[in-house]
Amino acid sequence: MKNVVLSALLPLAIAASSLAAAQASAAERDSQFFRSVEGKWAGPGEIVAGKYKGTRFTCNFTGTTPGDKVGMTLDGGCRVGLFTQQMSATVQRKGRRGYTGSFMGGSSGTGLDIISGNVVNARKVVFAINRKQLNGVMQARVPDDNSMIVTVSVRVADQMVPVIGMNLKRVDPVEVGSIAKD
Repeated sequence: MKNVVLSALLPLAIAASSLAAAQASAAERDSQFFRSVEGKWAGPGEIVAGKYKGTRFTCNFTGTTPGDKVGMTLDGGCRVGLFTQQMSATVQRKGRRGYTGSFMGGSSGTGLDIISGNVVNARKVVFAINRKQLNGVMQARVPDDNSMIVTVSVRVADQMVPVIGMNLKRVDPVEVGSIAKD
């Protein structure tokens, strides 16, 4: 009887340990992505659809991560000619929905709510954004240690249409590796 119980519980124990390992791996992948965004970023952007299509701007952001939670804040502004618009996006891990937060103060202000999201891999994250009847996604991709591509797309009928694109470069030195002290 003891062998029957053990043989029935062993696969469950293995599955539970595999799930725990996968969750730990996903949490580390998420943290790795957010750490890669820390620092100062600058670069051009463009509105690629809608009323202001063709408007070009230049952005400067500082990326930070909260010490006690998994997430990030990208804070700064974008300049068009003489005018600067403050911009920020903040996201934090929130239960099973992945990530929540706000872009430009959220829908209670002039921006959008980040209602869910996932870190796809150590180099890419996708967040669902919403404001009343407007739904879309914000994607950030960090193809290497010194560049980040941010795209905001909105749903029009049955397709996602890119609206804003930014190509940012790191403007502060970053240490990619570390040397252990003896």
